Amino acid sequence: MAPSDPHNLITQAENLTTLSLTRWSADWRSATLLYEQAANGFRLAKDYDSAKAAFEKASKGQEMLSSPLEAAKHMESAGAMSKELSKWREVKDFYKRASELYIECGRSQPASDALAKGARALEAAMPEEAIQLYADACTILEDDGGDQMAIDLYRAATSVYIKIGKYTDAASFLLKLGLAADKCNAAYSQCKAYLGAIIVYLYAHDFKQAEKCYNGCSQIDAFLRSDENHCASKLLAAYTDGDIEEIKKIAQSSTISNLDHMVIRLARKLPTGDVNASKANTANEDEKPLDENDLT
Repeated sequence: MAPSDPHNLITQAENLTTLSLTRWSADWRSATLLYEQAANGFRLAKDYDSAKAAFEKASKGQEMLSSPLEAAKHMESAGAMSKELSKWREVKDFYKRASELYIECGRSQPASDALAKGARALEAAMPEEAIQLYADACTILEDDGGDQMAIDLYRAATSVYIKIGKYTDAASFLLKLGLAADKCNAAYSQCKAYLGAIIVYLYAHDFKQAEKCYNGCSQIDAFLRSDENHCASKLLAAYTDGDIEEIKKIAQSSTISNLDHMVIRLARKLPTGDVNASKANTANEDEKPLDENDLT
């Protein structure tokens, strides 16, 4: 076995960290270097399972050397290897641990990025867990004043909710996106998010909630004066009139064409269900506008 063979490197590293009668203290600095070399060797050989284990040990070594930043990077690499192996629970665990290590050394952006990487890897296999990682990534950014960077993450989470048919949750995340946009003065993104939420509610046959959402969002001056508000108003009026052709016409408008693709696809399918039934279900119910501070 060649000295540079990854398996040999692992053996050498293990010997350096195993205490014995002749070794009273572990040599983590030398061992960690060997683990790193072995991990890269395994990765090049596409032995992802061995590479994952080696990266995990390299991460532990960097922690022992009080280097959480390097430990986090290795933990991300372990997550990437787990993705290659379709070991989705491990993907989640490795990227979450990487994020924790980045937080430990005061790096909020990489901490959020690590969770987002894990979320993207999990979207198809574990969509609910992916959404939670996206939400946690947003929280990290917002706590550090990075609302603008959170916008794309809210958008990604919304897309996953739509894919799995959880439209109420999707609308909720669009409203959170709007709040994040408001905090960083991104009025255009804010207005698109609010119109998107209204469309999602309509797609889900929830005319009452769509109206409440519109009324609440219209308390915000930026949305009140926007093209998106005008479009939403016309759309709701068409629903009230039961005018299917007008609904279809508005769904093809340039204002809706400028929304995110995930929302455009829903809008193009409007109206769904019985428009007259949706209107009748809300005819005798009180309308309560949403609180501007409760658009979550």
